[in-house]
Amino acid sequence: MPIGQVTRGTTGTNRLRRIDRWIAQLPVLRQAPTALVVDLGYGASATTSLELHQRLARVRPDVEVVGIEIEPERVRIASLSSRRGVSFRLGGFEVPGEAPTIIRALNVLRQYDESQVLENWRRMVGRLQPGGVLVEGTCNEVGRVASWVDVTAAGPQTLTVSLRLADLDRPSIVAERLPKVLIHRNVPGESVHSYLADLDRWWQVHAPLSVYGPSQRWAAVAASMKQSWPIQGTKARWRLGELTVAWDAVAPRGFEW
Repeated sequence: MPIGQVTRGTTGTNRLRRIDRWIAQLPVLRQAPTALVVDLGYGASATTSLELHQRLARVRPDVEVVGIEIEPERVRIASLSSRRGVSFRLGGFEVPGEAPTIIRALNVLRQYDESQVLENWRRMVGRLQPGGVLVEGTCNEVGRVASWVDVTAAGPQTLTVSLRLADLDRPSIVAERLPKVLIHRNVPGESVHSYLADLDRWWQVHAPLSVYGPSQRWAAVAASMKQSWPIQGTKARWRLGELTVAWDAVAPRGFEW
């Protein structure tokens, strides 16, 4: 039997574009002998799986995307959209079928208790090919506010925040869309709370750079954050509205893999 619960199924065109863009640059996608990417919990339509394949095929033409859903009727409907490189299958966190290179699980664990996150991370990671990556997180309904964790066999590696900068008031708006493992930890005494507070502070400090555009302002924020946080990535990624930090710097108190 598939492992998991039926989600609301909310989906939409371009909702996961920021996450797809991230997955497209993962070294394992290009380096793996075979590229099999699972879209776990794609929702009420095939949209996100089809978009994922379209975007990844630009950098890995032979990529195969398999959409997995726990609700049989959703699988039946999505299968009508199957095409070369894209197929659909019934399943859950056990991730049936061949071992994938990458699993994308967006807006799936949001409805679960925090206590259930780790066991499901381990279950999904256990199905990956050697060197594979689980990308798990959440985003808002239009995909302009998103965050995700990269998890490997060695445990969670990074937290990435990705925001639409053009009309951004405060970076901490992402607090509402943190991965389930962190969303209830945005309180004093937790590292992720300090991290978001610093993001807001530097966003205000660099407000004068807005005259040069929000991307320049965000790049300055990233450079300033790097002085006290293990920020990763390049200016090219920062200009996209992304900021990636090593997981250990923001992990919940008492977290153990």
